[in-house]
Amino acid sequence: MATTSDFRNGLTLEFNNDLYTITEFQHVKPGKGAAFVRTKLKSLTTGKVIDNTFNAGVKVTTARIDRKSYQFLYKDQHGYHLMDQDTFDQIDIAASETVIDKPLLLKEGQVLELLFHQESGKLIGAELPPFVELEVTYTEPGVKGDTATRALKPATLETDLQIQVPLFIDNGDKIKIDTRTVTYVERAK
Repeated sequence: MATTSDFRNGLTLEFNNDLYTITEFQHVKPGKGAAFVRTKLKSLTTGKVIDNTFNAGVKVTTARIDRKSYQFLYKDQHGYHLMDQDTFDQIDIAASETVIDKPLLLKEGQVLELLFHQESGKLIGAELPPFVELEVTYTEPGVKGDTATRALKPATLETDLQIQVPLFIDNGDKIKIDTRTVTYVERAK
């Protein structure tokens, strides 16, 4: 059990017969009336985001989550195949499941964390690292002299993901991508 004072981003709650993780929260103390906490909760089973307001000090049930590192092996018509980093056991995730949020950021050999509900042992989510490095497979050449502004152009990456990159990026360049926003960060070193 926890109270609203224990809220933090990433805390997982058992709420309305489902598992939710807190993505945003704000403590509000109005001039009149009791304090409350505004939250954005993301369902770990459906991916749906809801807004909810809790009265200050109310008790909520927290869910116990286990995190394990898995290496992405490959994807085929059956889904995603991953290997436990400690025991080398392999698991399969159906392609239809919404466990992996942004599958086009996955590259063979990449390590990600899978989240398991401790009581049921059920797989409830996957977390990518904050940044990934991918190679640009196709982009139009940049126009010389057009660098005064932060102009962007489309680029296709090795996983068939398309994002906007600066004009100086060429085919074959490795770039760093923020997995939370799916945007270009910098050229990989």
